Amino acid sequence: MNETIARVQQMLSLEQFPRSSAYDIEWVSENEMGPNAMWLAEFLSEKMQFSKGMKVLDLGCGKGLSSVFLAKEFGVNVYATDLWIHTTDNFLRIKEMEVEDLVTPIHADAMKLPFARGFFDAIVSLDAYHYFGTNEMYLEEILSYLKPNGQIGIVVPSVLKEFHDEIPESIKPYWEPYLYTHHTPEWWRKLWEHSDQLKVEVADTMPNGYENWLLWDKTLKDAGMLRRSGDVEMLLADDGIFSFCRVVGTKF
Repeated sequence: MNETIARVQQMLSLEQFPRSSAYDIEWVSENEMGPNAMWLAEFLSEKMQFSKGMKVLDLGCGKGLSSVFLAKEFGVNVYATDLWIHTTDNFLRIKEMEVEDLVTPIHADAMKLPFARGFFDAIVSLDAYHYFGTNEMYLEEILSYLKPNGQIGIVVPSVLKEFHDEIPESIKPYWEPYLYTHHTPEWWRKLWEHSDQLKVEVADTMPNGYENWLLWDKTLKDAGMLRRSGDVEMLLADDGIFSFCRVVGTKF
């Protein structure tokens, strides 16, 4: 491990995420598609019950970081499902991490899932659900794949207060329409409570979520290890508007 990578590994090994800190930062940075999905999965696991042998849908898994994490840390069987990443590429990553017996890569659209109804013990989505799940009808659809008493949990980018039509002046230079999908935990709770199939257990904000997001993107960018444009400038301008929220519910 060279000096730069060792420094980055140290800077991004947070006490808040002890499990995630054990993973090689070079491998994680090569395969991330947003702020560390392993951090988000670890945060979610504080409020979800994962046990060996469970069937878990990881919806919008990207390059499979969260799927690998859940399989390695909890021994669950993960269906790593994504529309944009080729299943062979994900399989090679899964095999490299020696969890091919636990993680199955699936190519599917979140709107057209190929699974049997009532198949999963748990459904998770990390840094993805806001792209397709901001309406009541989608929640009803995705819950149909979950067993009774199964849990669904998401961690998504959030805001401290709803934008509505007033975009903060500080972030107008960086504004893109997809940012309207960023909502408060209270907004998500209200949306999910519309369902008569679900008891919402948790809707909260990640402690130090803004700081963690900025630390991740800025550290990798400064080290020349960020393989996407990143959100550093927007986060520095936003004065703590953004964070991550966690929502967990149990199906009746």
